[in-house]
Amino acid sequence: MCTSLNGDQEILPDIVFIGAGNVASHIAPAIERSGAGRIRQVYSRTFNNAQALAEKLRDAKATDDLSQILPDADIYIISIKDDSIGEIAQKLSPNNALWLHTSGSVNMEVLSALSPRYGVFYPMQTFSKNAPLEMSEVPLFIEGSSQEVEKEIESFAAKTFDKVYHADSELRRKMHIAAVFSCNFTNYMWVIADELLRKEGLTFDVMKPLMEETLRKAFANTPEQGQTGPAVRGDKNIMEKHEALLSESDREVYRLLSDRIFTHFNTVQ
Repeated sequence: MCTSLNGDQEILPDIVFIGAGNVASHIAPAIERSGAGRIRQVYSRTFNNAQALAEKLRDAKATDDLSQILPDADIYIISIKDDSIGEIAQKLSPNNALWLHTSGSVNMEVLSALSPRYGVFYPMQTFSKNAPLEMSEVPLFIEGSSQEVEKEIESFAAKTFDKVYHADSELRRKMHIAAVFSCNFTNYMWVIADELLRKEGLTFDVMKPLMEETLRKAFANTPEQGQTGPAVRGDKNIMEKHEALLSESDREVYRLLSDRIFTHFNTVQ
């Protein structure tokens, strides 16, 4: 049930977090700092993880037992691996609370058996537990089981996030794919670059000015306009010399990307 916090007159929703991973470890404290609600309980399959997050909150209790999930909270936020959301939802007890999950690629209907009030609370960001983030700057994409529910989610979210947008399941899936290309795949390219540099006694820091300028150009214009390199020019001599210096697995990545870049920029539209 809703409670006041520290004697304030404002009534705040009581919240249960189901999950204590990277996303929950950022969102839960941010919600309390913004005054959007009070986290009463944190669940994780691993008690130590639940306890670690609970200790960052005002008075949340930790549990690793789904049967002990509080039945009377106002909001439940499921923040676990995408392929586990449905499994966990089937083990939880229905009520009339607001149920949300934080996935970019799972339909909101996975929560429909828990309450008529359900939706999505998807922050598009890469999260690491010990890496600080300014949550107000993170774009949040929401969807609700009805217009009224979505307005409720938006009102709750706006206290923590400055940028709140509607995104249905199809749009979120496409955004999630775009995020994988923009973040996950790009980071793997950095992994390869870092390994190559380390073999030569250099650190990844030497890439920083190049990477910053590449990102600046991408946002100042478009990524397409900022593309440079031997693949755009079709400079096979340079590319063959590069490939000769790479391991078989890295050579495969280099060749695939170079072919795609050349095709994209040298095909008459």
